[in-house]
Amino acid sequence: MKTYIKLMILALTLLVVNACKDGFIDDISKVDPGDDESAPEVTVNFPPEGYELQTNAAIASITFDFEVRDDIEIQSVALKLNGTEIVSYSDFKDYRVFTETFEYNEVTTGNHILSVEAIDLEGQTTTVDVNFAKSPPYVPEYEGEVFYMPFNNEFREMNTLELATSVGMPGYTDGIQGGTAYQGAADSYLTFPISILGGATELSASFWMKVDNSMDRAGILVVTPPSDNNNDRSKGFRFFREASGDMQRFKLNAGNGTSDTWFDGADAADVEPNTGEWNHFAFSISGTEGVVYINGEVVKQGSFDGIDWTDCAEIAIMSGAPNWTGWNHLSDASAMDELRIFNKALTQDEIHTIMLKEQATFYMDFDGDYEDMISGAEATVVGAPSFDYGTGVKGDAYVGAADSYLTFSTDDIDVQDSEFSASFWVNINATPDRAGILTMGPEDVDNPDAQNNRTSGFRFFREASGDMQRFKLNAGNGTADSWFDGAAAADVDPTTGNWVHMAFAISSTEARVYIDGVEVKQGDFTGIDWTGCDILSIMSGAPRFNGWGHNSDESMMDELYLFNKALSAEEITILRADGL
Repeated sequence: MKTYIKLMILALTLLVVNACKDGFIDDISKVDPGDDESAPEVTVNFPPEGYELQTNAAIASITFDFEVRDDIEIQSVALKLNGTEIVSYSDFKDYRVFTETFEYNEVTTGNHILSVEAIDLEGQTTTVDVNFAKSPPYVPEYEGEVFYMPFNNEFREMNTLELATSVGMPGYTDGIQGGTAYQGAADSYLTFPISILGGATELSASFWMKVDNSMDRAGILVVTPPSDNNNDRSKGFRFFREASGDMQRFKLNAGNGTSDTWFDGADAADVEPNTGEWNHFAFSISGTEGVVYINGEVVKQGSFDGIDWTDCAEIAIMSGAPNWTGWNHLSDASAMDELRIFNKALTQDEIHTIMLKEQATFYMDFDGDYEDMISGAEATVVGAPSFDYGTGVKGDAYVGAADSYLTFSTDDIDVQDSEFSASFWVNINATPDRAGILTMGPEDVDNPDAQNNRTSGFRFFREASGDMQRFKLNAGNGTADSWFDGAAAADVDPTTGNWVHMAFAISSTEARVYIDGVEVKQGDFTGIDWTGCDILSIMSGAPRFNGWGHNSDESMMDELYLFNKALSAEEITILRADGL
């Protein structure tokens, strides 16, 4: 048998050789590939532009996915991170197409630029840059917070970093603070295992909704055990809405293990749908009562002897499905944002604090970075400011230095509207004896070395007044400026070493200045104009308000909030109390 096989191989070999000799098979000849007419094409599949890597690890991993194509031949490909090469390639199985993934394990918190550089044999080069960021490790903002979903392009819970199980086709829409929010759709919702709530004996939830009544009733937050009729209300809880005439009525139902209790505020719990406005909802369940809040106001409060979680396996978000559909409380086509769940019964003051802070359009905590936590934009740092670690009002604090300050382009942050307010803390250093603190004004083209155009924007600053420091606000309406100078009422002793709360509010009719929650100046104002105001300066008047020597401030700053609304005295009291 072996001899037979050998003879067959020999015969085939002779056949091929003879065929070549007789011209039946053409000789292999080189084919000219033509001119190399174009540079390589580079495609970055991951990360997408603007991607935010969310992890609670200080140093994270990311897998870059990219593809390079050339019409003739690729010579080399290099990956760079923030300008530094991290890997290169020069050996390709397919010299025209190169598809690759590369895992990088040293991603630090902050903004990054991934560059993919490809060069062909003619030296033609293509570079594609992708901006992405790694968010800082998430630290719960509030006591008792066990669950938080910001819905920023992911259905991820931030305390555990778990992704929701997504059913159907939920999507995204514009969020309350910029960014994105959850957008509901038919037959669509999210679920998490109930273990993510940590077996809380008390529970509260806080979130925002743009109410859409295309489904005339819907589940919103539901934890219910499975049952034959999909309507077991003896355990868990159900927060939902139903049509009430042209309104939508919001209700809470909770079970103690044997029976359920209703928290129905009737007309007080009605919300007009389809206005395009965000409404805030919250509820709390303790061992003694249940309370429902809409826009911070109590709409229903009643006795309750404690929630029971027996057989409750999952939490459903924006639907009664899968376990509570017996009365057709299915998916909700509304938008939802900033969902937080707590293992405690929130007070009304705590709900007011959460609501207010989630309406901010700009927030810097100065915890080791100069980032606006809402937009993700990083400040441009001038000079050498620093941090005082751990001794701020909350965590770290900004420490000023000579010729040092921060700026943001107003293209990167959302801080300009018909109304404007600011809230922050300062620990005052009277050296120098005058300084700018917050400034957003136009360029003074006639005085480039002594900028002092006050016809638009605002300037909040301090000046020596004897042994005290006096705080003042100036604002422009487009043609002229107005002064809000509280005289001695606005004086602060700079030698105490204490943190002092500062705030001001500008509406279309007036402006007010507050120090430690006390109004020190109020005056009429016809409305702020933002013409030419393209830079926000923090802790200096420079570069747009230094004509009178209001340069950098060597004081400390913490917990800076900006709002596109005129804060009330009560809201300023809330923000101050949050830092005490």
